Amino acid sequence: MPIRITPKEQQGYGAFNGGEIVENKPIGFPQDHSSIRPYSNLFYWAHAKAVTDSTIGLHPHQGFEICSFILAGAVRHYDTQLKEWRPLGQGDVQIIRAGNGISHSEWMGKDGEMFQIWFDPDLTKTLDKPASYDDYRAGDFPQKTENGTTVKTLVGPGSPFRMDTPGIEVFQIEMEPGTYSLPAEAGKIYSAYVLEGAVQFNGEPAKQSDFVQITGQEMIDLESQSGAKVFVIASPERPGYRTYGELRRVGG
Repeated sequence: MPIRITPKEQQGYGAFNGGEIVENKPIGFPQDHSSIRPYSNLFYWAHAKAVTDSTIGLHPHQGFEICSFILAGAVRHYDTQLKEWRPLGQGDVQIIRAGNGISHSEWMGKDGEMFQIWFDPDLTKTLDKPASYDDYRAGDFPQKTENGTTVKTLVGPGSPFRMDTPGIEVFQIEMEPGTYSLPAEAGKIYSAYVLEGAVQFNGEPAKQSDFVQITGQEMIDLESQSGAKVFVIASPERPGYRTYGELRRVGG
């Protein structure tokens, strides 16, 4: 299907610390009961909100690239490589290239909000690499405004963001009422999350917290009557290697 829209109630759900942090998960683990399984080199996608100040305790990762996109509020991060807490604010982005192993912990302040997204960079290569980590600040990312629409490039041309996962571009689009056209590259899947407002994708309506997957389009026309904020990831339909998601399906 060229355009698939998955509302919040069909996404997965998770919580930490007795509901102090709650998550809806467009792409979750099996126990999260998301209707979407990993695809492309996207393995996991959670939208986390802090109901109160809360800390997710130290836990390990390997292989994957774990990206945190701070949408609102304050977040702090600790890992076993840095051995110190570092602050992140709205618009900041963090990447952990988990490599051969790292453990980390996160603190979210009340009303904090972020995406945590796991990318599969070809685990047969990254599991042998030392772990590494980078913070990027909101002002590091290029943006352009045209006809009332601002597009910030978080991953892609002009951005300093470095990752090993191939073929990834990430944009945040903030629209005033009106239209915006996003060129779509052949051979890529466009995954979009509506952060605010309501928007039509090539005529298909989506509301806040809906998750949208778009394939086989030359252009993605966005239209909003009241304005909207949309987060978009472009990723390859065929990454060129066997992803962990594919291997898990074969094995399971």
